[in-house]
Amino acid sequence: MKSIVLVAVMVAGAAFASAASAAGEADLAQKSGCMTCHATDTKKMGPSFKDVAAKYKGKADAEAKLVGALDSGQGHPKSKGSPEDNKVLVKWVLGM
Repeated sequence: MKSIVLVAVMVAGAAFASAASAAGEADLAQKSGCMTCHATDTKKMGPSFKDVAAKYKGKADAEAKLVGALDSGQGHPKSKGSPEDNKVLVKWVLGM
């Protein structure tokens, strides 16, 4: 019985941590200027994050290519975020 309760608490904690992480990444996207042109699931000036994830799904170089574009401003406006923030954001987007 104790193990069932422990598992339930662990699952609830993991769900909370995941939601908190997603909220943090959405805030980071907002601060970095991403949300000016993009939304999670609808097209704005740029494609939705989910469309970007679908386009790059299964491509081994996707993360490096997207981080490079954000850092350099080639093929995409230069991000206001740091290179470390850009890596976090790209992983978040590709995970959608």
